[in-house]
Amino acid sequence: MENFGDLGRIEQEASLMLPILKALRRLGGRSTTQELKRSVVTNEEWLPETVLTDLKVSKRSGHQYRDFDFPFNFALRHLALAEYISRPKRGQVVLLEKGREFKGTNELLNEQVYQISRPKWQEIVEQKKRIQRKEKVSEEVEESEEAWRTNLLMALNNLTPAKFELFCRALMKQMNIAVDENIGVKVSGDGGIDGYGYLTTDDFRTTRVALQAKRWNDQKLVSSPEIDKFRGAMDKYRAEYGIFITTSSFTRDAIRASREGTRVVSLIDGERLLDLIAKYELYVTPVVTYELDDFFTTES
Repeated sequence: MENFGDLGRIEQEASLMLPILKALRRLGGRSTTQELKRSVVTNEEWLPETVLTDLKVSKRSGHQYRDFDFPFNFALRHLALAEYISRPKRGQVVLLEKGREFKGTNELLNEQVYQISRPKWQEIVEQKKRIQRKEKVSEEVEESEEAWRTNLLMALNNLTPAKFELFCRALMKQMNIAVDENIGVKVSGDGGIDGYGYLTTDDFRTTRVALQAKRWNDQKLVSSPEIDKFRGAMDKYRAEYGIFITTSSFTRDAIRASREGTRVVSLIDGERLLDLIAKYELYVTPVVTYELDDFFTTES
């Protein structure tokens, strides 16, 4: 297949439709948009691994954005218009009967989808023109919702490594993990872990949890040797469970490595980290979208 980056926008969009249906089947027919996106990139070897982290700057607004989101979201939109999937609410995707039963090639899927979706899309465009003023307000709200995610990711990347580790330990606490006050709190010399704690389940079973935190830029993905190194650190402290957090993302080899062996390592990439921060309202304040607290603007 031709390099994804060399394809035109519509070709990119069309190339993602069948992988989206396949990913939804793997995920049980229901997924969040972010989880679905990660599954597509992880399982389609022809897609560059960096598409989830590559950022560009909008000439119009000056905000950063992920170029991959445009063809991915338009592929979702056309599949929804053709009723292969549904999007019951923002951020959720559900596989419908037509999507479950489709057995053909990506080319056949494109033909069937566009035959239905393009006339519908044209109707939507015409309707938008008729209510242009109202739509402009809606677009501004949607853009602000995406802007807070970009601003938060930039703020996380601007933290010092020590402060990012502190932040990740705070996230562990929000996830009901009792954080050890001595292990993993030093800037260096803690054997390759950045946090340690104890997770007690409803049946009072306690699991030792180790944390690794990597504040890396969007061009540097976490690879499998980093996962192996973290497992070695887990051995030192007899941790049964590991959490690896990065502001970047993970290579396919790293994802495979995290699932091997007797101890699974949970991977939290930049997008999932933003979701968790919003869920637990950790150092952010919801105001229509989210307003960043002074944690991100103070030095320590």
